Amino acid sequence: MTPTTSPGLFSLVLHSHLPWLANHGRWPVGEEWLYQSWAASYLPVVKVLKDLAAQGHSHVLSLGITPVLAAQLDDPHCLAGMHHWLGNWQLRAHEAALMPDEPHRELGKREHRLAAAALEDFETHWRHGAAPVLRELIDAGTIELLGGPLAHPFQPLLDPRMRAFSLSEGLADAKIRWGSTPTGIWAPECGFSPGMETQYEAAGIRHFMVDGPSLRGDTSLGRPVWNSDVVAFGRDLQVSYRVWSPKSGYPGHSAYRDFHTYDHATGLKAVRVTGRKVAGENKAPYEPELAAKAVRKHVADFVDVVRKRLASEYERTGRPAHVVAAFDTELFGHWWHEGPQWLGEVLQALPEAGVEVGTLEDARQRGYVGEPVELPASSWGSGKDWRVWAGDQVADLVELNEDVVSVALETVDKARETGGSGVELRDRVNDQLLREALLAVSSDWAFMVSKDSAAGYARDRAHLHSHAVREIAEAVGSGQVARAGRLAAGWGKADGLFPGLDARRLPSRDAVATV
Repeated sequence: MTPTTSPGLFSLVLHSHLPWLANHGRWPVGEEWLYQSWAASYLPVVKVLKDLAAQGHSHVLSLGITPVLAAQLDDPHCLAGMHHWLGNWQLRAHEAALMPDEPHRELGKREHRLAAAALEDFETHWRHGAAPVLRELIDAGTIELLGGPLAHPFQPLLDPRMRAFSLSEGLADAKIRWGSTPTGIWAPECGFSPGMETQYEAAGIRHFMVDGPSLRGDTSLGRPVWNSDVVAFGRDLQVSYRVWSPKSGYPGHSAYRDFHTYDHATGLKAVRVTGRKVAGENKAPYEPELAAKAVRKHVADFVDVVRKRLASEYERTGRPAHVVAAFDTELFGHWWHEGPQWLGEVLQALPEAGVEVGTLEDARQRGYVGEPVELPASSWGSGKDWRVWAGDQVADLVELNEDVVSVALETVDKARETGGSGVELRDRVNDQLLREALLAVSSDWAFMVSKDSAAGYARDRAHLHSHAVREIAEAVGSGQVARAGRLAAGWGKADGLFPGLDARRLPSRDAVATV
């Protein structure tokens, strides 16, 4: 029996992001974070998408990949480090499989199979970086690519010139990697300030993500923002929170593998959630078959939730509705071990249940757009305002960010003004000044401090990149041209991402109106 088609369209949106970690520590915070996410999320999620494409599915989701993450997934140092990490995972699993007790042997066998499959996938498809892997999915129409600004700054607090430069360079970086320029973005932290829509429109952005409360909870249609043609799509919290919220969601089910508890003898994860208040040493052993049953249950539940939500919004508005569920990509696999399995099954189950699935671009082109909205200042952080990135707890970082951007812009402006007449040549010192300034103002540092998650590492990183800017700027300002060049080259050894970044494209003082 063919199910009744649900009125409207469902879009799944994933946001893939990590700060620049290469050459900035390994453990407990640093490159290990990248390699864990790569192995547990990016490899299996891409495999799910490739499998769906092979089955004839297209337009299955909108995938946001920030330029800073894309840079790491293509970086030779990171590629070598990832290969080493996967091999080490396989060795740890092999050692566990040789232990005398049965639980460790079973754990080792299971992890060895996972590690061997990941290593084969990486060596076969990923050794030349993520760009060719993802471009195949983009060109086939399996996914819509969402871009973003370089280095993931919290845009509402960023100088308008630097904001425009970061966005245009981020889109140019995507064009180089994937052969097409994104027309949609997931703005860092969904941060928005009125007026930013004009910069989006000027950059060729046609749609972007916001959190549901920014649209006062009415997310059934995209909304043109203020007087622009740029459409804001809102995350449907009623549907999204069914999967994951600050307090609950599927990954907390007792049968799923526990993220926080490690087996100390092997460094592997051997237990299931068991219960929210159960101590790690008392958690039950992980059972894949039990977890698979929970996945099937949660796939059916999510399909039911989406169908009911589409129906209720149709009844409320009198027209087919658009429902957007949006998550961090790293939820699927890294945080929720069974997440990629759930993702693959739910993206097959939704169409089978009569739910039409499409991308944000599909929704915009097909008219799932309502009346314009005067979108307020907002984010998807705590309180849905800016407190995580602008609150008292990070007031020093806000001040630091303003200062370092001012120093970088002033130094580059003076260098360009005194560069003589004629053709302006590329200046690697200016490039590195802007590169380090953008790394200093990454939204991740304030987030990590506000959430007390490796806050020391975050502050160190913000101050390190700020120091780089000041050191280079001081040499430039004192006329020490050779020293400035050496400093820029030295910092570039650790922070050489975005080789296409070109300071000559920084807008002039008068080119960008204050927003």
